[in-house]
Amino acid sequence: MSPERASQSEHPKSRSIIRRRLRLALRAITVQTFSSLTRRIVVLNLAGLVALVVGIFYLNQFREGLIDARVQALLTQGEIMASAVAASATVETGSIRIDPEKLLEQQAAGEEDSDEASSLDFPINPEKVAPLMRRLISPTKLRARVYDRDGNLVIDSRALFIYSDIVRTDLPQPKPEPNLAERVWNTVKRYLFRSDAPLYKELGNQNGKGYPEVITALNGAPSTQVSINEQNESIVSVAVPIQRFKSVLGVLLLSTRPGEIDEIVTAERLAILRVFAVAAVVMVILSILLASTIAGPIRQLARAAERVRYGVKSRQEIPDFTERSDEIGHLSGALRDMTNALFKRIEAIESFAADVAHELKNPLTSLRSAVETLPLARNDTSRNRLLEVIQHDVRRLDRLISDISDASRLDAELLRSGAEPVDLVKLLTALTGVFNSVEREDGVKVRLSMPTGLPPTALFINGHDSRLGQVINNLVDNARSFSPRNGEVRVELRRNKNDVEIAVEDDGPGVPDHAIERIFERFYTDRPEEQGFGQNSGLGLSISKQIIEAHGGKLWVENRKDGDKVLGARFVARLPAAQA
Repeated sequence: MSPERASQSEHPKSRSIIRRRLRLALRAITVQTFSSLTRRIVVLNLAGLVALVVGIFYLNQFREGLIDARVQALLTQGEIMASAVAASATVETGSIRIDPEKLLEQQAAGEEDSDEASSLDFPINPEKVAPLMRRLISPTKLRARVYDRDGNLVIDSRALFIYSDIVRTDLPQPKPEPNLAERVWNTVKRYLFRSDAPLYKELGNQNGKGYPEVITALNGAPSTQVSINEQNESIVSVAVPIQRFKSVLGVLLLSTRPGEIDEIVTAERLAILRVFAVAAVVMVILSILLASTIAGPIRQLARAAERVRYGVKSRQEIPDFTERSDEIGHLSGALRDMTNALFKRIEAIESFAADVAHELKNPLTSLRSAVETLPLARNDTSRNRLLEVIQHDVRRLDRLISDISDASRLDAELLRSGAEPVDLVKLLTALTGVFNSVEREDGVKVRLSMPTGLPPTALFINGHDSRLGQVINNLVDNARSFSPRNGEVRVELRRNKNDVEIAVEDDGPGVPDHAIERIFERFYTDRPEEQGFGQNSGLGLSISKQIIEAHGGKLWVENRKDGDKVLGARFVARLPAAQA
């Protein structure tokens, strides 16, 4: 293949690779920016704004107020124009005779409703009224029509006659056929902004009594009418009677141009839509910024949680947003604490498993050696010694397995069972009685001391009496094992502010300085040689500390001293007192 053909075939591949990368980048940006939470925030905010705008359009209060204002303005203009037209009307002197002086006297005396004045005929002369109407109508965009008492059209502002000359005004240009968008909008307006107004019909030169408002005005009362034409355009009409001396000479009909009010309303709605568009853009931007402060940290926390789930080879860190004083900061802190507790629990389980394996391996090794050596024993003495070793290792394994089982199910048991009020006075009294009722070879007794003068519930705590009894039993057994023969173990119960303390003292050698920090470790034991090896599993104090801490308390050990002389050891368990 020639180099030119190779280059031509490579160009489409490179372009497809670029397009694919662009699509992936665009998709990543879209996912990052418009996540599910972001879309929900944007949609909900815009929904509220859209509901507000739709409500403004639907209520249509501005349109109603505009129509009312327009009607009042037309009424005022109509009354002024009707008075001017009435003043320009002249009496027919050929049909009736009057005494001008008498007429003036009647007017001065306020007798305008006399039969003689009301019976005068003042016909409307188009030649005199037309110039007046032209001057009054020219500054406005109104249409004025004058009808006589019989409803005949006398003057129409569209074609005013002055001395047989026709004064033409420019008629509105015919509207072009509406396009598809306009037809859709007209349909929406027809159903969304539906009106109960009657349909307007143009009568032209026909009798004006076809208009209801003209009929009302001919009876001497002004009338208004709001109607719509076939294009759903509003037309406001006002009919005012033309009167002179209580005599109705005709009717002045003023009407707005079709669609005039709708244009104003449309302009206001367009202004509202422009404000809505600006508000929508601002709201979308603010929503995205708001969502980024929520969705971004949540996304990072979710990814970190997934890394914790799959990152079994190394410890994964949760992002720290605790500086934020909101729910995200609280969630971040809770996840970090949960993760730390989880890893500590995993480390504790791993350490516990390693310790268990180590502690079980020693008696098993000894047991296997004794079993393998037993067939080789040459006499009964050697065989009996091997059997004693086997029995000792079996008892040691039994103690280890029992203590390990107890330690392993301790947390689950404390979590499953609810805490209840525990009366430490009754608990310690019962345990002390049990301790002293059993005869021991070493003759060590247990003495209990408690405070007096306290309320009955002052020495109550919330917890599990069986597990607290196990702690006291472990501490007393430990103190007995280090006490001299016929010695005494003292158990003291006292109240310390908001806590209750249980102290167990012995008169033994005390705890070595190097063992004070390690004495509560699992499988740690440091006992006198005369007690024999393997008599204790080393889990009693560890379990006791675990139980006390599960109750929200603290367990520690200290040596009782008189100067530099050690008088014995003191174990102190401090527990929060129950609230009254």
